[in-house]
Amino acid sequence: MDRTSLITLAYLAASVLFILALKGLTHPRTAVRGNLIGALGMALAILATLAHEDLVGKTLGYLLVFIGFLIGGIAGAIAALKVPMTAMPQMVALFNGFGGGASVLVAGVELATHVPAPVGIDPVVLSGLLAGLIGAVTFWGSLLAFAKLEEYKAFRKPFQYPYQQPINAVLGAIVLLFVVTGVASHNPLWIYWLLVLVSSVLGVLLVNPIGGADMPVVIALLNSYSGLAACATGFVLQNAVLIIAGSLVGASGFILTSIMCKAMNRSLWHVLFGVLGPTESTPSEDEVYGGKVKSAMAEELALLFDGARRVVIVPGYGMAVAQAQHAVRDLMNLLESRGTTVEFAIHPVAGRMPGHMNVLLAEAEVPYEKLKELEEINPVMAETDVAIVIGANDVVNPLAKTDPKSPIAGMPIVEVDRAKTVVVIKRSLSPGFAGIPNPLFGAPNCLMYFADGKQAVLNLVNAIRE
Repeated sequence: MDRTSLITLAYLAASVLFILALKGLTHPRTAVRGNLIGALGMALAILATLAHEDLVGKTLGYLLVFIGFLIGGIAGAIAALKVPMTAMPQMVALFNGFGGGASVLVAGVELATHVPAPVGIDPVVLSGLLAGLIGAVTFWGSLLAFAKLEEYKAFRKPFQYPYQQPINAVLGAIVLLFVVTGVASHNPLWIYWLLVLVSSVLGVLLVNPIGGADMPVVIALLNSYSGLAACATGFVLQNAVLIIAGSLVGASGFILTSIMCKAMNRSLWHVLFGVLGPTESTPSEDEVYGGKVKSAMAEELALLFDGARRVVIVPGYGMAVAQAQHAVRDLMNLLESRGTTVEFAIHPVAGRMPGHMNVLLAEAEVPYEKLKELEEINPVMAETDVAIVIGANDVVNPLAKTDPKSPIAGMPIVEVDRAKTVVVIKRSLSPGFAGIPNPLFGAPNCLMYFADGKQAVLNLVNAIRE
C-alpha cells in the first residue's frame, strides 16, 4: 500500500474517531472517554499530515511544525492547569476564535500560491473566500465574547452608535459582493484580504449588542462558525479529514444553538438582533419586592431540613462565581446521610455556556444520575419539601409563566415556586442577565439568604450538623 493510501486510511480512521467522540460527549458519564477518543483522532490526523509528501524530506518544514507544537503544547498545558472550571466559557470562546483565525491564515496562504481556473467558478477560490469570511467573523466575534465573559470594564456594556442594524446589513452585503468579485477575479488574493478586513469588523459589530443572558447561545453559534470555517478550509486544501471534522463541529454547534434557543423560547434572529432586557411595562423592584422579602440565616434555615424528605438544588452562575460546587456536594452528602433524597435541577442555559452546571458538578463528583433536566424535575416539584436556589435568577423567574409581556415570557423555567419552601442564596436582590425583578424572592414560601454562595452553603452545612 502506497503512502497516499495509508494517509487516506488514517484520515478515515480519524474521522470515525471524531464521530465516536461526539457520541461520547452527548452524556456526562461518557464525556471523558469521548474527549480522549477525540484527542486520539486528532493525534492520528496530525501524524498522517506529517507523513504527507509535501513535508517529507523538508527539514525546515518539520522544524516549523515542531515549533508550533511546542508553543501550542505549552499554552494548552498552562491553560489546562491554571484556568478554573468557572472560566471554561471564556476558554471555549477563545478556542472558537483561534479555530476561525487559523482558517483565515491557512486559506490565505493557499490562495497566495493557487492559480485560479481560467474559466468558470474555481472551487478552491470560492472555498477560500468563504473560509476567510466565516473565519474572520468567528475570530473577532469570539474575542469580543471572551471580553464580555471576562467582564472587562470597556466591554461590560455594548458600545452604542446610530443605525446599528442597517450598518451590519450593509457590511454583510459588502462581504458577499467581495465573494462574488473574488470568484470572478484572476487575482483574488487582494480581494481576499479586503474581505477578511470587512468581515472582522462585521464579527465585532454582530456580537457587540448581545448581552450576557444570550452568551450560551452565542458561544454555541460561534462554535458552529468555527466548524464551518474549518470545513471550507478543508475544501481549499482538499483535505478529507478537515472537511469531515469541520462539518461535524458546524452541524453539532448549530444543533446546540437551536436547543439553546428553544430553552429560552427565543428565535435565533431575536438573539442576534433583538435586545433582552427590561421594557417600559416591566415593574420596578419596589413594586415587586416592597415589604414582601423575608430573609433568614443559616441557623433558621437548618430547621427546614429536620423532616425534609426531598430536596432539590438549583445551581446557577452565582454558584460558579463563588466556586461553591464542592460545598454543595458536602451539603448533598450530609442531607443524604439523614435519609433525605437530593436531586439537582439543571436548566439548559444556567451559567454562561451549555452544560456549564453539569461540568462544575461533575468536577465536584456529584453523581450524574442526580442531575435532572426540566422534563424530569418539574413534575415532582410540588412534592419537594425544600428547593435551594444557588445563584440562579432568570431560570427560576415565574414571570416567564405569568406575564406575557415579560422579556422572558414563555421561557421554560425550573418551577421552584411550586415547592413547599424555597431558599434562595444570593448576595443581593440584583436582577439576572435579563435585567428584570424576580417575584419569587417576595413569594410567601420563599426565604432569602443574602451571602456569598460558598460561605452560605458552608454555614448551612455547619448549622445542620449542630
